Amino acid sequence: MIDQHTHIRIARPSNDLAAVERFYVDGLGLSVILRMSQEHDLIMLGWPAAGWHLELVRDPAAPVAPVPTEEDLLVIYLDGSVPPELVERLVAAGGKVVPSLNPYWDTWGVTIADPDSYRLVLCTRSWTNA
Repeated sequence: MIDQHTHIRIARPSNDLAAVERFYVDGLGLSVILRMSQEHDLIMLGWPAAGWHLELVRDPAAPVAPVPTEEDLLVIYLDGSVPPELVERLVAAGGKVVPSLNPYWDTWGVTIADPDSYRLVLCTRSWTNA
């Protein structure tokens, strides 16, 4: 049954798994949940108790190039200010602060492109589906 406890996996290709791992682990603070190198190289990243994880994959024999748009966003609601040291860590780990296509995200947070050019938004607001 699908309900509020169902786990979600967000999967996408990567050009450089080591670079995105640095960004999300060293920069954002996610954990490596799983790493595999078989037919595809992949890493699964997240927080151990979270209801979601991010899977990044690369097939060395037939790589699929990431094709991110300015609207492909992974938004993390912080319910408070964005710590400057977190932004500095993400930039040091290969990210780049970029303006958002939608000015809402510039008003309410910071947008950072990861090494594959997908965008992470650190939002100062909170969120609930209730």
